[in-house]
Amino acid sequence: MNGPRLETLSETAYRAIRERILRGGFPLGAGLSRRKLAKTLGTSQLTVSVALRRLESDGLLETKARAGTRVRVPTAADIRDSYILREALESQAARLFVQNANLEQRRELRRMAEHTDVLFNRCVAGDTDPEFLYEVHSYHLEFHTRIAEYGGSQTLMRAFEKNQVLIFNWLFDVAVHHQQRPPRSHRDLTEMLCGDDPEAADRAMRKHVQYGLEEIVGAIGARTHARWRGGASSEAPGALLASAVQEP
Repeated sequence: MNGPRLETLSETAYRAIRERILRGGFPLGAGLSRRKLAKTLGTSQLTVSVALRRLESDGLLETKARAGTRVRVPTAADIRDSYILREALESQAARLFVQNANLEQRRELRRMAEHTDVLFNRCVAGDTDPEFLYEVHSYHLEFHTRIAEYGGSQTLMRAFEKNQVLIFNWLFDVAVHHQQRPPRSHRDLTEMLCGDDPEAADRAMRKHVQYGLEEIVGAIGARTHARWRGGASSEAPGALLASAVQEP
């Protein structure tokens, strides 16, 4: 298999596996079989191996000798470090948004904030359909990405993408079954972003990012020392979820 073709196929496999992780189909601690993934995706084990290495580099997977590869189970320190980085990046994005966003961009963010709150409030009301929850997190990621984009710093945008801070937030939220937020969480944040005080926007964003952190640390922390399960099927997400729930 030549280089360019392998790269294209591995990108497709990477995105498919990554999406399954973010949908909760492969929960924290779920073991992944290269052979079964290759069969499911209709590709080669080499292609899958390249995709898994990339996901491991992203911090979404971990590999252990003689135990295989699994969705990474973060420690409490891992989670807090991720939030420290996210807070630093997003608070700076908030400052830049106040300083640089134009009127139309502010109007758009207000519309997005309202829709984001509507989606999260449906979750609180009990809508747990997997496709809907994926839509919620996709839109939430887009909302926060737009803040950084309209702040006008390409360097900051690259830092968001490189450090995967919003993806980790998504993963942690899925792992604790979609934490609840105040009903106007994103609208209240946006009102501060659309004001004229960078300091106030910074404080509002820090508070927004930190919301629910200890709940996430507590919920995921119980799985930190879960033993490795070799050979878990990558074709039966329901079984994988059950095994993750049964972890000590």
